[in-house]
Amino acid sequence: MCYIYRHSIPTQLMNQATLPKFSSSHNRSFQNELRKRVDMYFRDNNISKNGNLNMYLKTIFMFLLYFVPFLVILFGATESRLSWLFLALLIGLGMAGIGLCVMHDANHGSYSRNTTINKFIGNLSMTVLGGYALNWRLQHNVLHHTYTNVHEHDEDIAPPGFMRFEPHAKRKGIHKLQFIYAWFFYGLMTLMWATTKDFRQLSRYNKMGLLESHKTTYGKEIGYLVLGKIVYLLMMLLPYFFVKSMTFGEWLLGFLFLHYVAGVVLAMIFQSAHVVKETEFPTMDDGGNIDKNWLEHQLRTTMNFATGDPIFSWLVGGLNFQVEHHLFPNICHIHYPKISKIVEATAREFNVPYNVQKTFAGAIWSHEVMLWRLGRA
Repeated sequence: MCYIYRHSIPTQLMNQATLPKFSSSHNRSFQNELRKRVDMYFRDNNISKNGNLNMYLKTIFMFLLYFVPFLVILFGATESRLSWLFLALLIGLGMAGIGLCVMHDANHGSYSRNTTINKFIGNLSMTVLGGYALNWRLQHNVLHHTYTNVHEHDEDIAPPGFMRFEPHAKRKGIHKLQFIYAWFFYGLMTLMWATTKDFRQLSRYNKMGLLESHKTTYGKEIGYLVLGKIVYLLMMLLPYFFVKSMTFGEWLLGFLFLHYVAGVVLAMIFQSAHVVKETEFPTMDDGGNIDKNWLEHQLRTTMNFATGDPIFSWLVGGLNFQVEHHLFPNICHIHYPKISKIVEATAREFNVPYNVQKTFAGAIWSHEVMLWRLGRA
């Protein structure tokens, strides 16, 4: 998932008549059987599809990873510049951890059965990370999850012109080097998120009619957005005001560093799930139709990785099981390892692709290869 976007409004997204339409008849037996089997797993085992104690303990851990280093700096437990940088690294990892393990589920509505809790946790976690929850839900839940890897509909594969994430986008000479410079810009991801991106994005979604469709107004949301940014900036500035030995330059270095760490971590997880050589980038026919049903489309455009490493899965919020997440975003990520066996077996049975890389390094390499290829073909 790349959080750097075009400034223009994709023309097709503004015209609801040209939104992609998935086949309702293609391989219907597969999608019906898969849904039935997954539902049966939860019903037969009397398990809630939402979070449990494991999820709540993980929430505490990730927030502590974010706030404890911050408080150590704030209360002057150390005045070593090198220690500040190390603590900023931990804050950046905590920031990524909250985003992957807590905010993501809450804003998908899968953290808790209670919608009020989901909304509270989703908004709170986005605010302390410098983002805005409504924008994230519109971009991620509505556009990315619905139209995964579809040209001019999935904003995750619609970066600025110096990047090319899909084969149907215009290719430029500079793209030959994107396999090198992409990682620098990935590190700016959450910094853009915390500063300028949300304002541009909210304006764009308002023009697209997405705010109206969600029964809210631009005036209301821009007010909440500005308030959230003020709260976040004041929180981040506290060490500069309270630690007398800290200069503004040192504060700024730490602020940029923690965001860079978080941006790179998030990019490694999300880009390795979709912009890889194993996934497809389907096109529509002249009538806006895609010849696959929605579930099969998700399987063809998404890839899992490192699914045999439970510690890694725990740390990244189960998002190495991106296939299961895209098929069932309303199910909490703690259940993905179990239902992945059902998904894979059903996909194999119905001759539907199930993309997986055995290692995280293999997935990153696949993304790097894709960046190379997109820069040349």
